[in-house]
Amino acid sequence: MVGRLDPETILATLIAFVVAITIHEFAHAWTALKLGDDTAARLGRVTLNPLAHLDPIGSIGLLLIVFLGFGIGWGRPVPVDPNRLRWGHRGMALTALAGPLSNVLLALLFALPYRLGFPAAPDTLGVVVQRLVLVNLLLAAFNLIPIPPLDGLKILLGILPAFWYPVLAPLERYGVGILLVLILFGSLGGSILSAMYSPVYRLLFRLVVGEAPV
Repeated sequence: MVGRLDPETILATLIAFVVAITIHEFAHAWTALKLGDDTAARLGRVTLNPLAHLDPIGSIGLLLIVFLGFGIGWGRPVPVDPNRLRWGHRGMALTALAGPLSNVLLALLFALPYRLGFPAAPDTLGVVVQRLVLVNLLLAAFNLIPIPPLDGLKILLGILPAFWYPVLAPLERYGVGILLVLILFGSLGGSILSAMYSPVYRLLFRLVVGEAPV
Protein backbone atom coordinates (compact mmCIF):
# COMPACT_ATOMS: atom_id res chain seq x y z
CA MET A 1 0.00 0.00 0.00
CA VAL A 2 2.72 2.41 0.91
CA GLY A 3 4.76 2.35 -2.30
CA ARG A 4 7.51 4.91 -2.53
CA LEU A 5 8.18 6.71 0.72
CA ASP A 6 8.62 10.21 -0.60
CA PRO A 7 7.10 13.09 1.42
CA GLU A 8 4.35 13.68 -1.14
CA THR A 9 3.10 10.10 -0.99
CA ILE A 10 3.38 9.95 2.81
CA LEU A 11 1.32 13.13 3.20
CA ALA A 12 -1.24 11.97 0.65
CA THR A 13 -1.64 8.60 2.40
CA LEU A 14 -2.06 10.24 5.81
CA ILE A 15 -4.70 12.60 4.40
CA ALA A 16 -6.49 9.65 2.81
CA PHE A 17 -6.56 7.70 6.08
CA VAL A 18 -7.89 10.65 8.06
CA VAL A 19 -10.63 11.32 5.51
CA ALA A 20 -11.54 7.63 5.11
CA ILE A 21 -11.77 6.94 8.85
CA THR A 22 -13.71 10.14 9.51
CA ILE A 23 -16.30 9.29 6.84
CA HIS A 24 -16.45 5.68 8.00
CA GLU A 25 -17.15 6.48 11.65
CA PHE A 26 -19.50 9.36 10.80
CA ALA A 27 -21.54 6.97 8.65
CA HIS A 28 -21.91 4.53 11.54
CA ALA A 29 -23.04 7.30 13.92
CA TRP A 30 -25.41 8.94 11.42
CA THR A 31 -27.04 5.65 10.46
CA ALA A 32 -27.52 4.63 14.09
CA LEU A 33 -29.19 7.99 14.75
CA LYS A 34 -31.52 7.55 11.78
CA LEU A 35 -32.43 4.07 13.03
CA GLY A 36 -33.36 5.32 16.48
CA ASP A 37 -30.20 5.19 18.61
CA ASP A 38 -28.84 8.60 19.59
CA THR A 39 -26.02 7.22 21.79
CA ALA A 40 -23.28 8.32 19.38
CA ALA A 41 -25.04 11.59 18.59
CA ARG A 42 -25.09 12.56 22.27
CA LEU A 43 -21.34 11.98 22.35
CA GLY A 44 -20.76 14.32 19.41
CA ARG A 45 -19.96 11.60 16.89
CA VAL A 46 -22.39 12.70 14.16
CA THR A 47 -19.80 15.12 12.84
CA LEU A 48 -17.22 15.32 10.07
CA ASN A 49 -14.62 16.70 12.49
CA PRO A 50 -11.74 14.16 12.37
CA LEU A 51 -10.82 14.89 16.00
CA ALA A 52 -14.08 13.26 17.10
CA HIS A 53 -13.25 10.01 15.32
CA LEU A 54 -9.48 9.49 15.51
CA ASP A 55 -8.24 7.19 18.26
CA PRO A 56 -4.82 8.10 19.76
CA ILE A 57 -3.47 4.54 19.78
CA GLY A 58 -5.15 3.69 16.50
CA SER A 59 -3.56 6.76 14.92
CA ILE A 60 -0.12 5.52 15.95
CA GLY A 61 -1.00 2.27 14.19
CA LEU A 62 -1.85 4.23 11.06
CA LEU A 63 1.54 5.92 11.16
CA LEU A 64 3.20 2.49 11.36
CA ILE A 65 1.25 1.38 8.29
CA VAL A 66 2.25 4.49 6.34
CA PHE A 67 5.93 4.48 7.29
CA LEU A 68 6.65 0.76 7.77
CA GLY A 69 4.02 -0.92 5.62
CA PHE A 70 2.56 -3.18 8.31
CA GLY A 71 0.45 -3.01 11.46
CA ILE A 72 -3.14 -2.03 12.10
CA GLY A 73 -4.76 1.31 12.73
CA TRP A 74 -8.31 2.24 13.63
CA GLY A 75 -10.68 5.05 14.43
CA ARG A 76 -12.51 5.55 17.70
CA PRO A 77 -15.32 2.95 17.80
CA VAL A 78 -18.82 4.38 17.52
CA PRO A 79 -20.99 3.26 20.46
CA VAL A 80 -24.25 1.71 19.30
CA ASP A 81 -27.03 0.29 21.49
CA PRO A 82 -28.63 -2.53 19.44
CA ASN A 83 -31.68 -2.49 21.71
CA ARG A 84 -32.53 1.03 20.57
CA LEU A 85 -32.19 0.37 16.86
CA ARG A 86 -35.16 -0.34 14.65
CA TRP A 87 -35.26 -3.85 13.17
CA GLY A 88 -32.97 -5.38 15.79
CA HIS A 89 -30.05 -7.29 14.28
CA ARG A 90 -31.04 -6.06 10.83
CA GLY A 91 -30.70 -2.48 12.05
CA MET A 92 -27.31 -3.31 13.54
CA ALA A 93 -26.24 -4.83 10.23
CA LEU A 94 -27.29 -1.66 8.38
CA THR A 95 -25.40 0.48 10.87
CA ALA A 96 -22.30 -1.69 10.42
CA LEU A 97 -22.64 -1.71 6.62
CA ALA A 98 -22.84 2.09 6.53
CA GLY A 99 -19.12 2.40 7.30
CA PRO A 100 -17.68 0.32 4.44
CA LEU A 101 -20.40 1.55 2.08
CA SER A 102 -19.48 5.18 2.79
CA ASN A 103 -15.85 4.39 1.89
CA VAL A 104 -16.86 2.78 -1.39
CA LEU A 105 -19.04 5.77 -2.29
CA LEU A 106 -16.24 8.19 -1.41
CA ALA A 107 -13.79 6.22 -3.56
CA LEU A 108 -16.32 6.30 -6.40
CA LEU A 109 -16.66 10.07 -6.03
CA PHE A 110 -12.91 10.59 -6.40
CA ALA A 111 -12.59 8.01 -9.19
CA LEU A 112 -15.51 9.42 -11.18
CA PRO A 113 -13.49 12.04 -13.13
CA TYR A 114 -11.11 9.27 -14.20
CA ARG A 115 -14.03 7.06 -15.26
CA LEU A 116 -15.49 9.96 -17.26
CA GLY A 117 -12.21 10.55 -19.08
CA PHE A 118 -11.26 13.90 -17.56
CA PRO A 119 -7.55 14.85 -17.60
CA ALA A 120 -5.52 13.62 -14.65
CA ALA A 121 -5.14 16.03 -11.75
CA PRO A 122 -1.81 17.85 -11.29
CA ASP A 123 0.96 15.85 -9.62
CA THR A 124 0.37 16.49 -5.90
CA LEU A 125 -3.41 16.58 -6.14
CA GLY A 126 -3.31 13.52 -8.36
CA VAL A 127 -1.40 11.55 -5.72
CA VAL A 128 -3.90 12.60 -3.03
CA VAL A 129 -6.85 11.55 -5.20
CA GLN A 130 -5.18 8.23 -6.02
CA ARG A 131 -4.55 7.53 -2.35
CA LEU A 132 -8.11 8.51 -1.41
CA VAL A 133 -9.46 5.93 -3.83
CA LEU A 134 -6.98 3.23 -2.76
CA VAL A 135 -7.27 3.72 1.01
CA ASN A 136 -11.07 3.97 1.00
CA LEU A 137 -11.40 0.72 -0.96
CA LEU A 138 -8.86 -1.06 1.24
CA LEU A 139 -10.62 0.14 4.39
CA ALA A 140 -13.99 -1.00 3.05
CA ALA A 141 -12.72 -4.44 2.03
CA PHE A 142 -10.82 -5.00 5.28
CA ASN A 143 -13.79 -4.03 7.44
CA LEU A 144 -15.99 -6.54 5.63
CA ILE A 145 -13.95 -9.42 7.09
CA PRO A 146 -16.35 -11.23 9.49
CA ILE A 147 -14.05 -11.00 12.51
CA PRO A 148 -14.98 -8.59 15.32
CA PRO A 149 -14.43 -5.75 15.97
CA LEU A 150 -14.66 -5.34 12.18
CA ASP A 151 -18.03 -4.63 10.62
CA GLY A 152 -18.23 -7.88 8.70
CA LEU A 153 -19.52 -10.04 11.56
CA LYS A 154 -22.35 -7.63 12.43
CA ILE A 155 -23.34 -7.51 8.77
CA LEU A 156 -23.24 -11.31 8.58
CA LEU A 157 -25.38 -11.68 11.70
CA GLY A 158 -27.97 -9.37 10.14
CA ILE A 159 -28.12 -11.49 7.00
CA LEU A 160 -28.12 -14.99 8.46
CA PRO A 161 -31.22 -16.62 10.00
CA ALA A 162 -31.79 -15.69 13.65
CA PHE A 163 -30.68 -19.08 15.02
CA TRP A 164 -27.09 -18.28 13.99
CA TYR A 165 -26.91 -15.28 16.32
CA PRO A 166 -26.25 -17.17 19.61
CA VAL A 167 -23.71 -19.33 17.76
CA LEU A 168 -21.63 -16.50 16.27
CA ALA A 169 -22.23 -13.66 18.75
CA PRO A 170 -19.71 -15.03 21.32
CA LEU A 171 -16.97 -14.29 18.76
CA GLU A 172 -17.29 -10.66 19.91
CA ARG A 173 -15.34 -11.63 23.02
CA TYR A 174 -12.44 -13.18 21.14
CA GLY A 175 -12.44 -11.33 17.84
CA VAL A 176 -9.90 -8.67 18.80
CA GLY A 177 -7.48 -11.34 19.99
CA ILE A 178 -7.98 -13.40 16.82
CA LEU A 179 -7.41 -10.36 14.64
CA LEU A 180 -4.26 -9.30 16.51
CA VAL A 181 -2.84 -12.83 16.38
CA LEU A 182 -3.36 -12.94 12.62
CA ILE A 183 -1.73 -9.54 12.15
CA LEU A 184 1.21 -10.29 14.44
CA PHE A 185 1.67 -13.85 13.20
CA GLY A 186 3.79 -12.72 10.30
CA SER A 187 3.44 -13.98 6.77
CA LEU A 188 0.97 -16.79 7.59
CA GLY A 189 -1.43 -14.51 9.44
CA GLY A 190 -1.05 -11.85 6.79
CA SER A 191 -1.77 -14.42 4.09
CA ILE A 192 -4.97 -15.51 5.86
CA LEU A 193 -6.21 -11.94 6.18
CA SER A 194 -5.18 -11.17 2.61
CA ALA A 195 -7.12 -14.19 1.37
CA MET A 196 -10.19 -12.86 3.20
CA TYR A 197 -10.19 -9.28 1.98
CA SER A 198 -8.19 -9.25 -1.28
CA PRO A 199 -10.95 -10.73 -3.47
CA VAL A 200 -13.40 -8.13 -2.15
CA TYR A 201 -10.86 -5.35 -2.65
CA ARG A 202 -10.13 -6.42 -6.21
CA LEU A 203 -13.85 -6.60 -7.01
CA LEU A 204 -14.49 -3.15 -5.52
CA PHE A 205 -11.48 -1.69 -7.33
CA ARG A 206 -12.69 -3.05 -10.65
CA LEU A 207 -16.22 -1.74 -10.06
CA VAL A 208 -15.09 1.72 -8.91
CA VAL A 209 -12.01 2.35 -11.07
CA GLY A 210 -12.98 0.21 -14.04
CA GLU A 211 -9.83 -1.90 -14.16
CA ALA A 212 -8.02 -4.50 -12.08
CA PRO A 213 -5.64 -3.21 -9.40
CA VAL A 214 -1.97 -3.39 -10.26
